[in-house]
Amino acid sequence: MRKILMAICALVLLMTGCFGIENKPPNLVVGLDEEYAPMGFRDEQDELIGFDIDLAKETAKRMGIAIEFKPIIWDSKIAELKSGNIDIIWNGLDITPERKKDILYSKPYLDNRQILLIKKNSQLNFQSESDLAGKIVGTQAGSNSETYVIKNENLQNTFKEFRTYGTVKAAFEALESGAVDVLICDEIAARYEISKIPKKFKIIDVIIGPVTRIGIGFRKDDVELRNRVQAAFDEIVKDGTAQKISEKWFGANLIK
Repeated sequence: MRKILMAICALVLLMTGCFGIENKPPNLVVGLDEEYAPMGFRDEQDELIGFDIDLAKETAKRMGIAIEFKPIIWDSKIAELKSGNIDIIWNGLDITPERKKDILYSKPYLDNRQILLIKKNSQLNFQSESDLAGKIVGTQAGSNSETYVIKNENLQNTFKEFRTYGTVKAAFEALESGAVDVLICDEIAARYEISKIPKKFKIIDVIIGPVTRIGIGFRKDDVELRNRVQAAFDEIVKDGTAQKISEKWFGANLIK
């Protein structure tokens, strides 16, 4: 009898594994930078909240699956995705030609641009990116801002120094402490920070590099998963749920 029960258990486990592979995953693991407000960050109760988190939760609900949010080092996001440690990247992920070599994207759902941020009492004046010459410039490692600067060596060579930080929070702290003169950062993150602490920083409306689009990132071979997530996401855009989430976090509908 014991051998029969063991054989039945083994068969059940085998069937469960097969269904898990061929059909929808029982748990969707989302990789994110846990300090990237307002897309995904921790509140005072240490709970993960944010614009993209709300979108992901609602999308998973429509798909009928559980969802797990896993904080990662943003600079290692592609390695985390390829290793299977996470299933998707959903955290203000810019769509770039370089990343398309390793990432399968959803349709873009937001536009984003890189702008300059300085301390509120700073006397620095910027009219264009050429005014960054001689300054200590900072940004987040692995960000679209870093990619743009690195690709433009002539621009970077004009800086007194170029410093990168593992998280958006660390970059803002560096600006506040005076470790850097100016930050190049995502407009979405910058405007959210300004809304919380308007007396500390101010935005200089100088656009650095091209305007980018934001999408959800998947492994290159996860076409079926991408299509299922996209279909569910399209539903929440069509019925107005995504608009309500955008208005909650930004006071306006930024959904494309």
